[in-house]
Amino acid sequence: MVKRIIIFLLIFSFGFLNWPAPSDAAAAAAVVAKDQLIIINKKTNKLAFFEDGKLVKTYSVATGKTPKLTPEGSFYIREKIKNRPYYKEKIRGGDPKNPLGDRWLGISASERGSYPYAIHGNNNENSIGKYVSSGCIRMHNNSIRDLYERIDIKAKVVIVTSSDSFNVLAQKHTTKVVVKK
Repeated sequence: MVKRIIIFLLIFSFGFLNWPAPSDAAAAAAVVAKDQLIIINKKTNKLAFFEDGKLVKTYSVATGKTPKLTPEGSFYIREKIKNRPYYKEKIRGGDPKNPLGDRWLGISASERGSYPYAIHGNNNENSIGKYVSSGCIRMHNNSIRDLYERIDIKAKVVIVTSSDSFNVLAQKHTTKVVVKK
C-alpha cells in the first residue's frame, strides 16, 4: 500500500512539474491565436487577406451591381460551409449550376445577426472583377478554396470603397501591420 502511495505521489508530482505555468500557457495561447483581417475594396474589386499584420495574398472579386448592394463596414466570418445549397433556386451543393460555387463564408455584423451576405465561389468565372452580384462577394473557385483553408471563424472582414492601398486600409482596422520594404 505504501508503495502505491509513493508511486502515485511521484506520478502526481511529475505531472505538475511538466504543467505549464499560467504565464507560459498565456504565451502559448498568444502564439496560436492569429490576427486575421480581410479587406474588400469595391473600388478595385480586390480582396486582401492579412494575417498577424502581414499581407498574405490578394484576390480578384466581383461585387454588387450597384454600390449599395454590397454593404460597407466591419463584419466577421460567421460560418464556413463546403458545398452550400442555393436555396433560392433549390440547387444542391456541389452542383456545377450552383451560383455559390463549392465554398461559402457567411459574414455578419453581429453575433446573432443574420448574414444575407457572403464571400463565395461562383459558376461564372467571367464575372470576377466586375460589378454583377446581388450583394455577395464572388471569387474564382480556386481562390475561395485557398482563402477558405486559411481563414478562421470570427476573422474580421472590412468592406470599403477607397483609393488607399491595402496596407493603409489595414492600419485603420488593426493594431499591427507589417509593411515589407
